[in-house]
Amino acid sequence: MAYDQSLDECLFAKSYESELYRLTVSIYSYNKGVKKLQISRNTKDAQGEYKFAKLGRMNKEEVESILPLIQEAMKVMD
Repeated sequence: MAYDQSLDECLFAKSYESELYRLTVSIYSYNKGVKKLQISRNTKDAQGEYKFAKLGRMNKEEVESILPLIQEAMKVMD
């Protein structure tokens, strides 16, 4: 079965923004299935526009900044 974007429902999305990047915590459910957590990173380019970047490793400050968002998102997963 091929991926169908119309079946991918975003149930929650909140972001933490700094001067250099944005971290977004989201909950998605595909085709009314299991609710899953997604964390994404966007970095700012020279023009100040956000561009997708690989999440990779996170430092302590980044983890502390999104931990409240993760805890809030977990309530949506119940």
